[in-house]
Amino acid sequence: MRWFNNKGIGIDLGTANTNVYVEGKGIALGEPSVVAKDNTTGEVVAVGLDAQKMIGRTPGSIVAIRPMKDGVIADYDTTIAMMEYFISKGIGKRASKPSVVVCVPGGGTEVEKRAIIDATKMAGAKEAFLIEEPFAAAIGAGLPVNDPTGSMVVDIGGGTTDVATISLGGIVSSRTIKMAGDQMDISIIHYIRNKYNLLIGDRTAESVKMELGCASIEAARELGSTDIRGRDLLTGLPKTIEISAVDIAEAIQEVVDSIVIAVKGTLEDTSPEISADVIDRGIVLTGGGAMLKHLSEVIAEQTEVPVFVANDPLNCVAIGTGEALNHLDLYRKQSR
Repeated sequence: MRWFNNKGIGIDLGTANTNVYVEGKGIALGEPSVVAKDNTTGEVVAVGLDAQKMIGRTPGSIVAIRPMKDGVIADYDTTIAMMEYFISKGIGKRASKPSVVVCVPGGGTEVEKRAIIDATKMAGAKEAFLIEEPFAAAIGAGLPVNDPTGSMVVDIGGGTTDVATISLGGIVSSRTIKMAGDQMDISIIHYIRNKYNLLIGDRTAESVKMELGCASIEAARELGSTDIRGRDLLTGLPKTIEISAVDIAEAIQEVVDSIVIAVKGTLEDTSPEISADVIDRGIVLTGGGAMLKHLSEVIAEQTEVPVFVANDPLNCVAIGTGEALNHLDLYRKQSR
């Protein structure tokens, strides 16, 4: 374990998933942001992948929860337990306390940011610093964030969508909305319940979103259908129905529209010079939501700006957070 001593780590602490970047090693870990707890004793039973497998399948005494909501801490003690797991699994239990950079959504309050710093230290960090999600995403996507030229990134995570224009090492204009991957899942559950009288779980909604999800209703007509299973609300019995890609596209349309509006609003808040740069360079999509079929085409059509999906959209934020470890001295000066 001595090889890892004094190594810094970057944590993309997401609502749905957490990725851990270890200095000198790269992305060492990526698991769901889920914790299973025993309600009777308060003991943590499982974290990450093992806890996710328990969702919807636990006995009454055990509950599987996400301690992060909309990118901020919803359950402080459980978040600490989850971060302890990720830190120790990332660098090894016998390694010395690491310096940690944690990614947070843009637009968070000072209280929310302070809570994440405190939780990180309680989880075993020697020191903790924060980096805003859209800035980390831009770094991870390879955008020239320190150059005197404008770049634009749209990071679509589980709890939030962060839209930002960036130039000269800082965020020029930004918007954060609570319309992202989780809200798409919720919308799919409600849509199927209302249209088909079928109740499905979160994991089924996410699975069908990944298989058939499409930002364009017209394009969805070419994507076919799949079978899903749930509970018939009329009989209370298990039931299988066929669901089409058009159904999923209609279900998530409000979320897609909200993302487009946020992009347009951020562009409107941007100076003409940076807007011109964005038109030349295009908008880059990162995060799990960037993989939604035809989303880039929909945003491009609505904004009349080229839109591209980053090479590794799922890991851009974690990579950018890890790159920030090279500038810990600057973070220390800023925190004084």
